[in-house]
Amino acid sequence: MMAADAPLGVFDSGLGGLTVVRALREALPAERIVYLGDTARVPYGTKGAGTVVKYALACARHLMARDVKALVVACNTVSAVAPDRLRADLDLPVLGVIEPGARAAVAATRSGRIGVLATAGTIASGAYPRAVAQLSTRAEVVGQPAPMLVPLAEEGWTEGEVPRLVVRRYVEPLASAGVDVVVLGCTHYPLLREVIEAEVRAGIGPQVAVVDSARATAADVRTFLETRGLARSGGDGDVKLLVTDVPRAFREMATRFLGDAVTDVEQVDL
Repeated sequence: MMAADAPLGVFDSGLGGLTVVRALREALPAERIVYLGDTARVPYGTKGAGTVVKYALACARHLMARDVKALVVACNTVSAVAPDRLRADLDLPVLGVIEPGARAAVAATRSGRIGVLATAGTIASGAYPRAVAQLSTRAEVVGQPAPMLVPLAEEGWTEGEVPRLVVRRYVEPLASAGVDVVVLGCTHYPLLREVIEAEVRAGIGPQVAVVDSARATAADVRTFLETRGLARSGGDGDVKLLVTDVPRAFREMATRFLGDAVTDVEQVDL
């Protein structure tokens, strides 16, 4: 039986999942969070499903060894291809980011046409169409791979002409498809939210909703923990940051994703 005081485990292929940690801290300020970013093997979005499953299991087992009470998969690629395997192999609750984003999109759409910006791996997996189909028989998903947005977010190119032109290129097919909701289907993309929202408004229309699945995921995790008596009720929460490699300009990048200064980081070997 897991204790409410045990930490929450969160992992991603790199640092993008820190946008989910940021949302979790807003929703659950008392929680202790252990975050693992597999920065040595990022990105996962360009890799095959078998490789992604293998990497995800390694991350999950490392966090389990730290006695976490639940796992939040803060990576759309892993959430797309590995959650069933993780749930089968691990004796631990596993929550992903696809279902919460899909639910928020279905709630927001009026036309039933939902656009998803994501990595090539997430789009190819068909995870968003499957998740949406379970929620609505009338909604249709239009997927658009947007791989260039990940390096832009990591380099801090989140405003100006370069990201604007890149985002415009990715939004154009969604505009042609007539979507009225755009899901940010990668945890890096919230850093580019202002540019994406501006291009969506200009290219499709002011009525289009942009869904950030990080906040939807945090709300789901909060409900999950509270209904099972696993939410930490008192004290100040904290975040322990683990990475498999410390890239150049790491602290600056992590601070940008987390929205808070990063001082302590531990490098681990999977």
